Amino acid sequence: MDAGAPKFRRRKADRPAEIIQAALAVFAEKGFAAAKLEDIARRAGVSKGAIYLYFETKEDIFRAVVGQAIAPNIGAVKAMAAAHPGPLADLLRGVTGHIAGIVTHTPLGGVLKMVVGEARNFPEIARVWHDELVSQALGTLTAAIATAQARGEVKPGDPRVYALQLIAPLLVAVLWRETFVPVGAEPFDLPAVMSQHIDTLLLGLLTEGARG
Repeated sequence: MDAGAPKFRRRKADRPAEIIQAALAVFAEKGFAAAKLEDIARRAGVSKGAIYLYFETKEDIFRAVVGQAIAPNIGAVKAMAAAHPGPLADLLRGVTGHIAGIVTHTPLGGVLKMVVGEARNFPEIARVWHDELVSQALGTLTAAIATAQARGEVKPGDPRVYALQLIAPLLVAVLWRETFVPVGAEPFDLPAVMSQHIDTLLLGLLTEGARG
């Protein structure tokens, strides 16, 4: 189809995906409360009425954004963990590098800030974020660390706490970027932050035999 053709001439099957991608950008830019269906419709190149053909509420759109535009990234992490029988250190470097790259090049960080900032007034968005993303990522890393403990690679300790220690700096760095960089703070390079963090964490996490 001609790249210049108006969006309303596209196949109807394309419209939900276009609406979801538009909503992802609008939520990241404006937050949940301030995002209006008119903004999403305008960004998607459809009418406001067209949105109601696929979604009943703004909460429904958010669920679709998480489920279809963000959660597949967690699925990729779970697949990486399932396919990696080798040393935990290599898996953690690969997973954190992958996630840092995604956060760097997508609006995901803006949506994370939105969820953190608006969860009290809109608990459903926090529930969806937790159930579809946070619990899945934390559970995958916890299981991988527990398995490495059983192999003798990781020191005794709560694997779920180790998993939280692993991902916490990335969350802080993202919130720094979304909150303070717009008002003049010096940004951090997210992949570099996670690379240095993993090198530091592994010194305390791995047993002496696993470090070699």
